[in-house]
Amino acid sequence: MADATRGADRNGSRAADDPERAIRVLLVDDHQVVRRGLRTFLEVQGDIEVVGEAGDGDEGVARAEELRPDVILMDVKMPGTDGIEALRMLRAAGNPARVLIVTSFTEQRTVVPALRAGAAGYVYKDVDPVALADAIRSVHAGHVLLQPEVAEALLTEDNPAPAHGRGSTLTDREREVLALIADGRSNREIARALVLSEKTVKTHVSNILMKLDLSDRTQAALWAVRTGIHS
Repeated sequence: MADATRGADRNGSRAADDPERAIRVLLVDDHQVVRRGLRTFLEVQGDIEVVGEAGDGDEGVARAEELRPDVILMDVKMPGTDGIEALRMLRAAGNPARVLIVTSFTEQRTVVPALRAGAAGYVYKDVDPVALADAIRSVHAGHVLLQPEVAEALLTEDNPAPAHGRGSTLTDREREVLALIADGRSNREIARALVLSEKTVKTHVSNILMKLDLSDRTQAALWAVRTGIHS
């Protein structure tokens, strides 16, 4: 699986439909110094705009509804409502923002629950600033960031594998699209690979999510990993 794998619908958050518009980012972290450092770096990126900050999960959800960012950088451990619960609240409210969970290596066990809650991926707190900017661009483009160790954790966790029977309703073309989602491709890249229009790919993605009873392409990628569907 590629290390890197959107419309305000079930296909994910608003895609980079307008390549000239800066990526709107919301910072959610309980440490003001961390937020200041992130803002200082990200604001020198010509294609990224920090539109707001929040100091806890509840404030983050409220600010996300107010500002409608494209990408949210969400700390995991915060007082009160933590990052994963805030993510669940965002998804329940239908907020389409792509969420990058920020975690430490020692908190790696939080990654799988975050992905299951709808995160587009995760970055470590000591991530190189350039890599962080690239991760923001990647999830905004429609990718899901799944590192190999996370895929392995998904395959070996104790929870029972999802029912394979649901996959039997997928058409051959939908299985091809699902395999490319699991391989980290955006809708645009899938369209190029299969010689289809992006509109057709979005329709296939919507059908996949409906048939598998999944809420977003991150969950589709996880489902494909656990059931062995890949390109």
